[in-house]
Amino acid sequence: MLTRAEFDERLDSWRSGTATEADLADLEPYRARQAVLLASGLGSRLAPITVNTPKPLVDVCGTPIIDTIVKPLVDAGIESICVVTGYRAEQFELLRRRWPQVELVHNPLFDSTNNISSAVAAGDRFRNAYVFESDLYIKNPSIITPYRYRSCYLGVPVASTEDWCFDTDADGRILDLHRGGTDCCHMFGVSYWTAEDGARLAEDLPVAFAEEANRQRFWDDVPCVLARDRYDVHVEPVTFDDVAEIDSLAELQAMDPRYVVNTLQR
Repeated sequence: MLTRAEFDERLDSWRSGTATEADLADLEPYRARQAVLLASGLGSRLAPITVNTPKPLVDVCGTPIIDTIVKPLVDAGIESICVVTGYRAEQFELLRRRWPQVELVHNPLFDSTNNISSAVAAGDRFRNAYVFESDLYIKNPSIITPYRYRSCYLGVPVASTEDWCFDTDADGRILDLHRGGTDCCHMFGVSYWTAEDGARLAEDLPVAFAEEANRQRFWDDVPCVLARDRYDVHVEPVTFDDVAEIDSLAELQAMDPRYVVNTLQR
């Protein structure tokens, strides 16, 4: 194991193009190898745009939302990208035709449970893996790096928010996840899991999902709430300029004016 300082030193060498073979060998255990993209939802808050199109495939400024995730993952050398589908699953076939790294896994429970069922459908794919909610528009692809030191979520430190957020300790370790808070970190649905924590997720997600009371939970509740004593997960800070959440028609219109409908005044 490298210390964080040793990891950062080797990462800086890699970024500057001066990394030696020994540096790269030291970084290899920290290399991201796979990704899970949760893309099964109905996207009802984006209606009527999503009546015929799954939300991750909605075109924003000329690019499908999910492409802003898949392309940086491919560019970062990710070897396997599991896209968990549900609503209008057949439309995701185009991803597999464009990128051989993509594997499609169907979640038959997408319309009766929360996204914890999609995480369970992903099986044992969380080791050295990124996990994304697939309705995020990645504006800064550099946040998807080939190497990560520890399990983490991307988040924005804020004075207050009404959205989902993390409470953290002084070192950035996640202590709790909830909606609304002060002196917290705004949550983005982007996370990374080490081999060890990924193995724990493969164990803990099915156990939690087996309880009926958990079937309407978000999958993140497992490592951040229900079984958080088994995980050491931190927040890695980003900014609102790095990622855009498109949760509503108004947010889509703000991103892409083509979706603004002009009404004639009488």
